[in-house]
Amino acid sequence: MRLRPLSLALATLIATSACQQKAPTAPVEAPAAAQVSTAQADAKFADLSKRWLDGSMELQPVAATQTGNHAFDDRIDDLSAAGRQKLVDFSTKMLAELDALDLTRLSRDNQVDALILRNQIRYDIWTLQTLQSWAWDPQVYNSLAGGALYTLMARDFAPMPQRLKAATARMEKIPALFQQMRENIDPARVPAIHAETVKKQHAGIMSIVDSMIVPEAKALSGADRTKLDAAVTTLRTAAAEHQKWLDETLVPNAKGDFRIGQQLYDEKLAFALNSPMTRQDIRQRAEAAITETRKEMYDISRKVLAGKPGAPASMPDAPSDEEQQKTIEAALELAYADRPARDKVVELAKASTAEATKFAREKDLVTVPDTPVQIILMPEFQRGVSVAYCDSPGPLDKGLDTFYAVSPIPDDWTPAQVDSFLREYNTRSIHELSIHEAMPGHYLQIAHANKHPSVLRAVLGSGSFIEGWAMYAEKVMADAGYMDNDPLMQLIQRKWALRAFANAILDQAIHVDGMSEADAMKLMTVTTFQQEREAAGKWTRARLTSAQLPTYFVGYAEHLDLRREMEKRDGAKFNLKAFHDKVLSFGSPPGRFARQLMLDEPIK
Repeated sequence: MRLRPLSLALATLIATSACQQKAPTAPVEAPAAAQVSTAQADAKFADLSKRWLDGSMELQPVAATQTGNHAFDDRIDDLSAAGRQKLVDFSTKMLAELDALDLTRLSRDNQVDALILRNQIRYDIWTLQTLQSWAWDPQVYNSLAGGALYTLMARDFAPMPQRLKAATARMEKIPALFQQMRENIDPARVPAIHAETVKKQHAGIMSIVDSMIVPEAKALSGADRTKLDAAVTTLRTAAAEHQKWLDETLVPNAKGDFRIGQQLYDEKLAFALNSPMTRQDIRQRAEAAITETRKEMYDISRKVLAGKPGAPASMPDAPSDEEQQKTIEAALELAYADRPARDKVVELAKASTAEATKFAREKDLVTVPDTPVQIILMPEFQRGVSVAYCDSPGPLDKGLDTFYAVSPIPDDWTPAQVDSFLREYNTRSIHELSIHEAMPGHYLQIAHANKHPSVLRAVLGSGSFIEGWAMYAEKVMADAGYMDNDPLMQLIQRKWALRAFANAILDQAIHVDGMSEADAMKLMTVTTFQQEREAAGKWTRARLTSAQLPTYFVGYAEHLDLRREMEKRDGAKFNLKAFHDKVLSFGSPPGRFARQLMLDEPIK
């Protein structure tokens, strides 16, 4: 999972997660025109996009910090009615200017950026006016409060005194954000799962203060230190009062439906994916992929189990559903037996990242960056949604660390829950996780993307391109024989692919079709072989978010479709590394634009 900018308009929580986005009815083809005309059009668009970036960052300063724009590090987002209206007015004005441009006069790269920007502005307006997550999703506020401080302290983008002064200013403003939350949120509209999650996460805000700010406070002196200490004291009181409101008012009165329904879901999905694939397309392709992958897993399992004690008595060429299930489960048990101790997961993540990096270089699969990735414990205010994520520096921050954050096993889990978790995140699965989050997954892809000259494209990176690449990278490594073609590693890679296929079905089935918890758990634990703890966590995540879980499968399918098309076109001349480097050179655009750029097709 790739950590995205923490802003109301761009996301709720850490997911890149709608009026239906419609593609132009005709291709945006540049007509024959004088070069100066294109240059003038590009200059006009460059001015517009810069003004949008500057204006949106000023109105969403927490996202600005994460992006690497540090002009507003002493501010936080204003989610009052007046603050929200400012963002709507700004977005409406910028959309009108963009719609007035003749996109056919732009260069191909700018045609892509203009269409990405149009989709984002419409998404911003829709999120504020139609989805209205500010009125029913407390995660929006919790994410902003925690992100406001964490983004300042996690990386050394400026001297510590400068960052502490900015943190002081933000700590002074967070109590007002808590107040805005209490004024904006209607507990009756809040789903119980959202209220319970934020109740648990809220303590993470002060944990950032106590673990990242207070220990560094000695870097300030005099009036600056006095101001910081006062801000900490005031925030501690405000946080305690807010926790009381969460416990006594929000949680008991949270009666909202976590299912957003077909209309909102389809609209949001179109914005979030910016893809020709519809909800129906996604389900049909995901179901077919599950069937095909289970067949592959059965074939691998038969070979793994041949001649071994405890193998199923019957493993025929054409198995029944029950025979297929039992055979795959028996082979997976061999992988589950090799798992880390509960306190060694992060250590294994570090070792597996190093091994995956070495393998990708030796096999010459893609150009590998030289800068390292840091494996860290996930900050407390981010826990409860995913097991791990990649947090890369913003496109405007150069030379800073990338974090591969891994959530620790909760202290209050029973031995049975810990065992379930470690069966799912066994040794080979941690290798798979490191491939996805670090090398050659998110870390590598974002490192390439941040070299693209378009800041706009970097800021508005496509979630499906990013998540799809990380999943595609898992397949590339498996196909190249990672871990010496270990059949159990091949089995685990396909098991992880099944998880993504299930994600795509689960998301729409829950929010549109009313899928029950029992049916969701069956899809995950039986059809796609997930352990109970993983499935329970995904059930929670699917209720907390929408239109983010499909990004893995949609992006994966788009990357794989493009590769197959290029292999067919180039034949014997096809070079895998050259293909990967070329795709990654486009930044992180939606897959449809990557395809059009790669194949030199009209931009539309």
